[in-house]
Amino acid sequence: MTDPQTTPDLRATAREMHDAGLCVLPIKADGTKAPALKWTPYKVHRSTPDEHDAWFAGDRPRGIAVVYGEVSGNVEMLEFEGLAIREGLLDEVTEIMEASGLGEPWSAILNGWVTESPSGGRHFRVRLEGSPVPPNRKLAQRLAGEDEYTPEERQRVAEKPGTKIIRVLIETRGEGGYGLVEPSGGAVHASGRPYLRIAGSPASIPVLDGDTMGAIRDVCRMVDQMPVAEAKVKTAPRPKREPLEGEMRPGDDFEQRADWQQILQGIFRPLLTRGHTTYWGWADGVGGVKATTGRDPDKDRLFVFTTSTVFEPETPYDKFAAHTLLTQGSTTADAFRKAASDLRRRGYGTEVAPRRLHAVPQQSQHFSDGSTALDPGHRPDAQEEFEGGPQLRAVPAKPELDITNEADAIDGVLELMRTGQLPDLYTRAGGPCWVYRDDNDDPVVQQLGTDNLRAYLADHVATFVVKRTAEEIVEERELLMPKSCATILGRKAWPLPVLRGIVTSPVIRPDGSLLDSLGYDRATGLYLEPRVKLRRLQPQVTPDSLARAKAIVLDQVLKDFPWVAASDRAHFLGALLTPIIRPYFHGATPMFVLTATAAGSGKSLLKDIFRHCYGIASTAWPENDTELRKSITTQLYGTGQPVVVFDNLPNGYVLKSPVLSALLTDEVWGDRILGATGKVTMPNDRLWLVTGNALRTGGDNKRRVFWVRLDPDCPDPDQRDGFTVGDLRPWLRSNSSTLVAALVTLVRAWISAGAPIVRVRKGDYSEWASMVAGLLDYLGVEGWMADQNEARTQDDEEQEWTAFLEMWRETYGAEPVATGAVIKSLPNHVPRKGDEPPSANQLGMWLKARAGRYFGTHKVVMVYDSHKRQNLWRVDVHADRGTGRHEP
Repeated sequence: MTDPQTTPDLRATAREMHDAGLCVLPIKADGTKAPALKWTPYKVHRSTPDEHDAWFAGDRPRGIAVVYGEVSGNVEMLEFEGLAIREGLLDEVTEIMEASGLGEPWSAILNGWVTESPSGGRHFRVRLEGSPVPPNRKLAQRLAGEDEYTPEERQRVAEKPGTKIIRVLIETRGEGGYGLVEPSGGAVHASGRPYLRIAGSPASIPVLDGDTMGAIRDVCRMVDQMPVAEAKVKTAPRPKREPLEGEMRPGDDFEQRADWQQILQGIFRPLLTRGHTTYWGWADGVGGVKATTGRDPDKDRLFVFTTSTVFEPETPYDKFAAHTLLTQGSTTADAFRKAASDLRRRGYGTEVAPRRLHAVPQQSQHFSDGSTALDPGHRPDAQEEFEGGPQLRAVPAKPELDITNEADAIDGVLELMRTGQLPDLYTRAGGPCWVYRDDNDDPVVQQLGTDNLRAYLADHVATFVVKRTAEEIVEERELLMPKSCATILGRKAWPLPVLRGIVTSPVIRPDGSLLDSLGYDRATGLYLEPRVKLRRLQPQVTPDSLARAKAIVLDQVLKDFPWVAASDRAHFLGALLTPIIRPYFHGATPMFVLTATAAGSGKSLLKDIFRHCYGIASTAWPENDTELRKSITTQLYGTGQPVVVFDNLPNGYVLKSPVLSALLTDEVWGDRILGATGKVTMPNDRLWLVTGNALRTGGDNKRRVFWVRLDPDCPDPDQRDGFTVGDLRPWLRSNSSTLVAALVTLVRAWISAGAPIVRVRKGDYSEWASMVAGLLDYLGVEGWMADQNEARTQDDEEQEWTAFLEMWRETYGAEPVATGAVIKSLPNHVPRKGDEPPSANQLGMWLKARAGRYFGTHKVVMVYDSHKRQNLWRVDVHADRGTGRHEP
C-alpha cells in the first residue's frame, strides 16, 4: 500500500482503487477540488488503467478522486465535516447507533475505509447491496454563528439582511457525485494539507443492505440542528382571540403537562437522551431510531423520520397536534376542536368564570293552545269524600344549557330528555308530544312541531350562549335555534317516556293495581288527566262501600231508562265500566250502538253519562269511507278522550262499512297524517259509540256491535217525568265525581274478589266479554249477551238472506239448481240491490261471496255440474251445532 505521507504515487493509488472496482478521476492542483477534465462520461463508464497512466504520469501536481454510485460498484461515501468532528457529533451519532441496534453495522463503517480530510473531517465508505445508491444528500446542518462568518459571508449578510449562513455537518456523496481521496495534498486543497488514510483501504469497504444504510442515514438526520419554520409545524390553528387573564386553553395546558412517553405509548419507546434530545425507536424494539423529541430546547417538537406511521415524516408536531392526530385521526380544525373538548372533560385547561345569566322566572300562565307545556297548577284538587287522593308532584328547578355550539346544544337537549329533566314531555306516534286541556277542558295530545319544541324549551330550560369580549366572558339568554329544534324532531327515536294513552278516570293496571295518581304513570305509559275531581278512595272496598256504589249506579242513574230488555241495561253498564278496565285486558272492543224507537227516548242522556264521567270526543258520521278513516285517525291521533261518539246517525241507517269493520278488530290503527311524510300507528284503545234511531247493521258488522236499545212505548217520550234523580243532566254536573268513584268502587270490589270471569264466546272480543260477564255476574246484573237471537233482527242482511235460504230449501230441498231457476221460482224472496232483482250472474257472485256462511241454520253450497259445465247451488241445513251433523 502506498504511504500517502511519504510517497504520493498517484498511479499506484489509481491501480489500488481500480483493483477495488472504483472509478477514479484526476483533480486540479489549484485548490478548487475540480476535475482536471470533462468528467461527465465517467459517471457511467469506469476509468481504465491506461487512462490512469496518462493522467498521473510525470511530476505534474494532481489530486485523485473517486466517483461514487453504480459506476464504482454501488459505493456511497458518508462525510462528517471537520466542524462536526470538533463539536462531538461523531460521538453522539455513535451513541445513538448503539442504542438503536445499529451498533454492529456502524462499527463496520467506522473501521472500514476511513479518510481524514484536510479540515479534520471523516470520510466513510459503504458498498450497498440490493439497493441503488441515492444521490448526494445533506443530512445534518446548522446555522453559522456570526463569529464563524467569512469576509464574503459577512458581505452577503450586510447586503441582504436575514440571509441564513449554513454550515454542513454531515452529508453523503452518492450517485453522480465524487470525493477526493488520499494521497491528494499540497495545492490540491486550498489549505495545502493532504487527505490522510486513517483506517482500512478500498479493499475493506463494508457491505450493507439498503434498509440498514437507510436507518443509518436517518440517525444522521436526527442530529440536524437547522430550525424548522413555525409555519411547517403541526399545531392547532391559530386562535381568533387572545386568552383572557387567568384562562388557559386545554391544548395549551396539555402542552405543558403532558410528556411524550404518555403520548407515544404503544408506538415508540425512548432509546436514549443526549442533552435536550430524546431518540425514539419502535415500541416492539425492532429497528433503529425512528423519531426525536426535544431537539429545540425552546419548542419541544416531535420529528418522525419513518414513513410507516400516521405522522408526516420530517414534519415537527407539538404535543397537542400529536395527541389530536392519534386520538381523532387527523389534524383538521374540527379534529382539534373535538380533542380540546375531550381534554377539557379530562380536566385540562382553565376558564375564567363567566358573568352569570340572570335567572329566568317560570311562566305561570297556562296556554291551552299548546304554546307551553301543561301547568301543574291546572291539575284538579283532591276532594275528601266518598272513599286517598292524588299524589303531590315536586316541580324540579329549571336546568341550564349552554347552546353556544349547536352540536353540543342538541346533545344537551337529548341528555336533559334522557335524565328526565324535561317535565310533561313524552313520545307518541313517532315524535315528542305533550298533554294539555283545550278550551272545552278536554285533554289533547299535542305532537310537537319546531315552534312547539322551541317554546317548550324556552319555558323549561334556561338556554344561553357564551360571548367573549376582550375583558370578560358573558352568558347571554338565547333560545335554541329553529333548525336545532327541527334536527331534534327529525330523529327516529327520543329518550323520552312513551305515552301510550290518556285516561280520564282511575283505571286498573295490567297487574290489577289501581292507577289513581295524577299525571304520567311509568308502569303503564298512561297519563291520568281526570275529567272530574277525584274522590279520595279508601284503601279497601268494604261491603258498605260496594252497596252504596251499586245503589248510586243501578238504583239512581240507570233506573229510569226505558230499556227494551235486561241485556240493554247490562250492555250499557258493561260499556260504562270498560274505560276503567281498559288497561287490564288486551285487544279491541266492539262498538256500542245506542238506538231507540223515537227521538227523546234518552240516547243523549246515556251519551252524557259518558261525557260527564270520562269526557267524549263527539263527531258526525262521515258521508263516505274515506272521510270515516280520516275522522277515526283524527280522534286517535289528537284527542285524549277515552270515548268516541258518532252522534245522531240518520234514522234507520245501516252500519255497513269495511273501514268500520277494520277499526273494530284492529288493536293498532295506522294511517297517514295530513302534512306528514310517513305513516303513523296508534293503539286503538278507545270505546266507540254510535247513536241514532232505528239503527241497523249490515255486512260483517253484526258481530262487531253490542246493542243498547231504548223504547219508552209512549208518544212524546221527552215529556216523561218523575225520575229517581230528577233531571239527570243537572244531577250529573253536581255528582259526576261521585258517579266516577262509584264506578271505580264496583271494579275495585271485583278485583279484590279475584276478578272472577264467566267464559263467553264473542270472537275477537272474547277476553273482554268474559271479563265484563264476570264483573256483571259479581255485581248481580243479569242480561249480558242475552240478546243474541234478537240482535240478528237488527241486521238487514241477516234477515233478508235467512228468509231467502229458508224459502229456497223449502222449494228445492237439497237439490242443486242454477241461479236463473232460483230467480224465476222465488222472485219475491231473492235479495235485491235497489228495486230490480239481480241477474243470474250477479246472484252467482253474491252466492260465491256467502258460500259456507250460515244465515240462521241455513247455508248455501256450490256444486259444479261437469256435464253442463256450470256452477249449481244447493242449501244445506245445520241440524246439530254440537256434533256438526247436517241434513242429507
